Amino acid sequence: MEDEFAWLDRVSPRRFFQPNVTEGIGDDAAIYQTSPKFEDILCVDTLVEGIHFARETMLPTDIGYKALAVNISDVAAMGGSPLYYIVSAAVPATWTEDDLIMIYRGMRELGDSYEMDLLGGDTVSTDGPLVLSVTVVGRTEKGKYLTRRDAEAGDVLVITGPLGGSAAGLHLLWNQGELDFEDEANRTLLQYHQRPDPQVIAGRMFAHETSRAAVNDISDGLASEAWEIAEASEVSLHIDQDVLPLAAKWHPQFSDEQALQHALFGGEDFQLLAALPADEWPALEKQLQTEGIPALKIGTVQAGDPAVTLHAEGEQVPLLKKGYNHFSAENQRKGSE
Repeated sequence: MEDEFAWLDRVSPRRFFQPNVTEGIGDDAAIYQTSPKFEDILCVDTLVEGIHFARETMLPTDIGYKALAVNISDVAAMGGSPLYYIVSAAVPATWTEDDLIMIYRGMRELGDSYEMDLLGGDTVSTDGPLVLSVTVVGRTEKGKYLTRRDAEAGDVLVITGPLGGSAAGLHLLWNQGELDFEDEANRTLLQYHQRPDPQVIAGRMFAHETSRAAVNDISDGLASEAWEIAEASEVSLHIDQDVLPLAAKWHPQFSDEQALQHALFGGEDFQLLAALPADEWPALEKQLQTEGIPALKIGTVQAGDPAVTLHAEGEQVPLLKKGYNHFSAENQRKGSE
């Protein structure tokens, strides 16, 4: 099959029948108006065993936790708060009822922390791998939702936390044999992979404490997500390599280059990347720090054709539009291994 994003463009509707639809396919979630004061956020993510998770690297509770977290992250990127979720599961005979209960327990653990309600779903048997499809409904105040298309020349680029931790944690789980789970550096990277923390508070602050912001969550890697903002906003993004918060930089198993590659192309960090007015950043930075969010300025937005460049040691390197793409030939091969 062709490129995932090109395929989505081909199947996207060119018009809406319902007048309350504000945003359709093309961002982290859909938006539709539900009352004079609020708009609801609708998103869905599907996780497939062997593609998105493996029993060898995650407990059932972790799988459930992460399945809900990836959806909450989409709501965060739109500036909303998560409210409800629905779960569909295709379950093979290799997974027991107790396993499934633990998966739902992991979802409930995270959902309860946001006071989310599980409203239903569907469960079927399958001869294939375990498949979990989670739909989340969130909400934001009317006109306050965020998109990727509001970046302007002169903006600063901000990231809400460390990058590359999930990919590095997965690398440790697959390649380190008898991994020392008591080692703090190991535990930190494993936590990034198995129990990502959706940045809901940061998303709400981007929506309410700025005059505008273009926001994307880091699900497929910094490079890919930066390109999505650049293309949606028709601007050029310039990223300063030296200030990137590399999660694996201080881990003895990873070189600086490996830590950088994990940050740029690894994905599943679920931090938020935001472009916002430069004069609004100092005050917002203090507010984010007050909430315990280690947000950093990592670059700037400039006028020009859509592009993303990485700046390091006085050199500018074009950053390829590369990240996790479900329909790419490389990831098709990985999924079959």
